Amino acid sequence: MNSILLCGAMGHMGREVARCATEHGFEIAAGIDFYTAGDAAFPLYASFTPFIREKADIIIDFSRPAALPGLLEYALPRGLPCVLASTGYGEQEERMIADAAKTLPIFVSANMSVGVYVLKKLIREASLLMPQADVEIIEKHHRQKEDSPSGTAKALLSVLTAPDTRVVYGRQGLDTKRRAGEIGVHSVRGGTVSGEHEVDFMLDNEVISITHSAQSRSIFANGALRAARYLLSQAPGLYGMDDLMGSLS
Repeated sequence: MNSILLCGAMGHMGREVARCATEHGFEIAAGIDFYTAGDAAFPLYASFTPFIREKADIIIDFSRPAALPGLLEYALPRGLPCVLASTGYGEQEERMIADAAKTLPIFVSANMSVGVYVLKKLIREASLLMPQADVEIIEKHHRQKEDSPSGTAKALLSVLTAPDTRVVYGRQGLDTKRRAGEIGVHSVRGGTVSGEHEVDFMLDNEVISITHSAQSRSIFANGALRAARYLLSQAPGLYGMDDLMGSLS
């Protein structure tokens, strides 16, 4: 059985990965989380440290972008593949990941759901069929989600944008009339919503809405574990959902 070093182990997603791990042939060797006072069935460390005694075959990260430097510093000399499922990476973090992928197999996705992968394919096709449509993206998440818009909303936006696209994050004021080439992105926070993403294509007298609703966090945990199983047999490089889904077809 392969073993995982789980970063963000005490968060909602970390706990879900730990719960689902054995179904995919994994065990949790140890967890990394600033909060180490929780009840876990594996050793917990407050940060990546050379004093971690447990051996692992791969890292799965569901924490925050701030954890990335320490994670890569630990993974690189040990040759540990990494599944990075955190959201909110900026340009600096993306450069760090790209550099590390020259040495390690690294899988990066803001959303590990098969359904969201299909959603991206559908909206790409819809945008080609309806280039004249006004497009809006609405994402909803639980009240504790820190980054906005969500990583998934940004991924959806990247599918739809062209060089001349003007992105509008919410609308406020007295002059919010829609302009040509705009895509609106809107974030909603509240309750315990696991994640909902809607893309609206609005034409004269008709609207097409394409929606994905996550009904359980297990879809993200299972996706990350499938990615981990895939990554164990890969050469150094940068991988994503296109690669994983292609391997399953």
